[in-house]
Amino acid sequence: MPTFEVTAAELTAAEADVVAIPAVAAPSLDEDADEQADPPVPTLGPGAEQLAAAIDVDLGAECRALRFDGSVGSVARIPTRGAIPASLVLIVGLGKSEDLDAEAVRKAAAAVADATSRQRSMATTIPAGADRLEPARAAQAFVEGLSLGAYRFSHYKSKTDEHRLEQVAVHGTATDAVGDGVRTGDIHARAAAVARDLVNEPAANKRPPGFADRVRTLVDGTDVDITVLDEAALERGGYGGIIAVGKGSEAPPRLVELSYAPDGAERHVALVGKGITFDSGGLSLKSGSGMMTMKMDMGGAAAVVATVTAAAELQLPVRLTGVLALAENMPSATAQRPGDVYTARNGKTVEVLNTDAEGRLVLSDALAHASERQPDVVVDLATLTGAVVVALGNRIGGVLTDHDGLADGLLAASQTSGERLWRLPLPDDYREDLKSEVADLKNIGQQGVAGTIIGGLFLKEFVADGIPWAHLDIAGIAWSDKQYGYVRKGGTGAPVRTLLEWLTAGAGA
Repeated sequence: MPTFEVTAAELTAAEADVVAIPAVAAPSLDEDADEQADPPVPTLGPGAEQLAAAIDVDLGAECRALRFDGSVGSVARIPTRGAIPASLVLIVGLGKSEDLDAEAVRKAAAAVADATSRQRSMATTIPAGADRLEPARAAQAFVEGLSLGAYRFSHYKSKTDEHRLEQVAVHGTATDAVGDGVRTGDIHARAAAVARDLVNEPAANKRPPGFADRVRTLVDGTDVDITVLDEAALERGGYGGIIAVGKGSEAPPRLVELSYAPDGAERHVALVGKGITFDSGGLSLKSGSGMMTMKMDMGGAAAVVATVTAAAELQLPVRLTGVLALAENMPSATAQRPGDVYTARNGKTVEVLNTDAEGRLVLSDALAHASERQPDVVVDLATLTGAVVVALGNRIGGVLTDHDGLADGLLAASQTSGERLWRLPLPDDYREDLKSEVADLKNIGQQGVAGTIIGGLFLKEFVADGIPWAHLDIAGIAWSDKQYGYVRKGGTGAPVRTLLEWLTAGAGA
């Protein structure tokens, strides 16, 4: 991912391969306007006037000739013909002024990332002052969109791109606010990239013991402490759900606890992540196509790791406990069977009727473990149900909680981050569907009926009374089958930036 610097120098002095200028779309033509008329020229952003003089080009006329309208993510390419060090000027559209927000800036920045994918360095100015967009927020959004748009998972390519955007200079705006925004955006984007990398990693290279080792490496040298419980410690501690899921694999399960405890922290938040490093379905075996992307079933754990380490780098004044429940769900002679019963960490018994509803089993222990740390609030993240994708699609995650304040805080953070969430109900009377004839609970309800809600109600059973709790079902948003905006194909990094925005705002509940 590129590195960033902020400088007060004029854009024309930039020693860069390409220069980018933001542009706000002009008002739309009246319906009765002549269709053959020249399109209105967008309003060019900071640095455009000096740049036009330096290269002796009427940028407005060029935009008109190219029929560049300034819509979000549109790009006009104008050669400089050697007049300045940069060989190319990019005019990037931000959309209409009245619609200009952080998400528009992210999308525009991602378009710049695509347009500069063969360049090493870029200089630009930051759009600011339009509508609700303040300089710090604009800078943060620009860096997030550019970095996430430039992301590539190429670790296993025998040949990597020789040219990739490495350096970005933000010119003419060397204020504390812009500098802070650039730094925050850089940390947020790198955190999302950590989660993307973990999700995109082949399952064979992140089995539970190896995943725990990878996390240990990630937190090394930070203010985050790590504790790892191996299979023996899990057996002694009564973590029956993690043991039940993991015993079908030759790679034993792990529970990882991360702790970030800054001096003076007044809030204690526990983040709990589902970490099924590969989900075959167990003996309730998935189809071949159903397994195709199941290396991503640890997206919740990846998001927790990325969030906790980024919060420490940002020095957020919130105490964090991160709990990762890591297991590989495989079929074998030692795998759990439909009809088996296990005892969770909090003493409740669970009848397993479908081994492919395993995420809630490992989370039962992880939530009980997190509750023992007596946090002020618990949020779990899990690629839990296909039902949430049916309900909300692949670009919106589900929020389930009894606590209105917690829901409001998470939803507000998602609006800020652009990682969309939607609250779903959690009605107590649906709990009837979890009653078992032989245990306290069964792990599935009626097939095809309210699957996401039933999953949330199951998890609620393992959070200690009195602790505000929310469940984020990220099955649809942790992975994308196609590229759009600043989202690349594969792991998305969601909802890391949402959690960081929520924590920055005080993690209210």
